[in-house]
Amino acid sequence: MLELSILGFLYEEPLHGYELKARIQALSGHIRPVSDGALYPAIARLVKAALLEQRTEPGSGAAHRRILSLTEAGRTELLARLRNPKDTEITDGQRFFTLLAFLRHLPDRAEQAAVLRRRQSFLDTPSSFFYREGEPVRAEEAPDVFRQGMLRIARATGAEERAWLDEAIRSLES
Repeated sequence: MLELSILGFLYEEPLHGYELKARIQALSGHIRPVSDGALYPAIARLVKAALLEQRTEPGSGAAHRRILSLTEAGRTELLARLRNPKDTEITDGQRFFTLLAFLRHLPDRAEQAAVLRRRQSFLDTPSSFFYREGEPVRAEEAPDVFRQGMLRIARATGAEERAWLDEAIRSLES
């Protein structure tokens, strides 16, 4: 998801590393903090793959700033990743939010809707945090108030997300 975030934010405008890190932090929040030890090697991989370019500009003080921008190959890569997200980018809620943050860059509304349909299909598959005899445990069947709470919150969140997905897909397909 880090690489998708880097490509997505740089699709919008060139940024220096500190600015890019701040935007990624804001997107992922406290759930997945971004360390320099993860960010800068990811940037280096993307530069080596010719998906990003770096140039140096004078900084506000004495130090120079490296500005990162997307190459044409980087734009193509971002659109390919948006068009065909990995299964974990559909099934993991935080990863899906990262995908949603940049899905608007995919120019074809039908392709955008297809990604949302994948998420919709995932949400329509019965699941739970807990299983009994191979069947998902419902909130009403949970053995304690804490697990009931987890399952009720997940059900309410899932219902709201399904409603939004229906609305967004209808809008994209109209």
